Amino acid sequence: MPVYLAIIALQVACVIHLVKTGRNQMWLTALIFLPVVGAIAYFVVEVLPGMQGNRHVRTAKANVIAAIDPEREVRAARDALDLADTAANRMRLADALAALGRHDEAIPIYREAIDRTAGDIDPRTQGKLAASLFETGQGAEALALLDTIGSSGTQGERDRMTMLRARALDHLGRKDEALALYEDVVTRLPGEEARCRYAALLIERGWDRKALKVLEEVERRMRHLDRHQRAAEAGMYKWAMDTLRDLRARGVA
Repeated sequence: MPVYLAIIALQVACVIHLVKTGRNQMWLTALIFLPVVGAIAYFVVEVLPGMQGNRHVRTAKANVIAAIDPEREVRAARDALDLADTAANRMRLADALAALGRHDEAIPIYREAIDRTAGDIDPRTQGKLAASLFETGQGAEALALLDTIGSSGTQGERDRMTMLRARALDHLGRKDEALALYEDVVTRLPGEEARCRYAALLIERGWDRKALKVLEEVERRMRHLDRHQRAAEAGMYKWAMDTLRDLRARGVA
């Protein structure tokens, strides 16, 4: 029964789409007399192409492909590099490896890409190398590299570098410097990672009341997210809500 109802729903949706968009009326015959095959064919031929420009559809498609074949972009990047050994193709391969968490493999390729830029070094490339260095435990080298990057780029790019710098300082035990950077960037970066890291460091430093206010803001902002948006950062949101409950249970206000 559920399958039958799904077929009917798809058939009705296709008919409505046909009428609203003024598609060829010959489709109507196929949809009525060949409900399954006709609806699938109509969706593939008439509906799907129009969805390709939708950002959410593209994102969902990319996520499905990444889940099914996570090595796909790495292979494509290696093929491109085999055809043309350029800095851009090395960057593509390094990015693909970093996206899979293979930062130790990405680091030498980022370095090679930077070496090939002949004095015209892109700060974003240096930032990516610094991020991979940090992810492999090389916080001091990551921070030293960040210190060489100028203030060019968009505000968003500068804020992401500030976030990485704060994490490196935190990792190296320079807590007060990290706190100052988190406090500066927390209201500008999208998402809640900066707020959660800021709250965690505040708690570590003994400033529970201030951390409570930060986590209450995370809680408030969460209410505007749907289930899928929260699921993308489920671990972070769970930590935030568990910590908030603990602070409240201890009477922090």
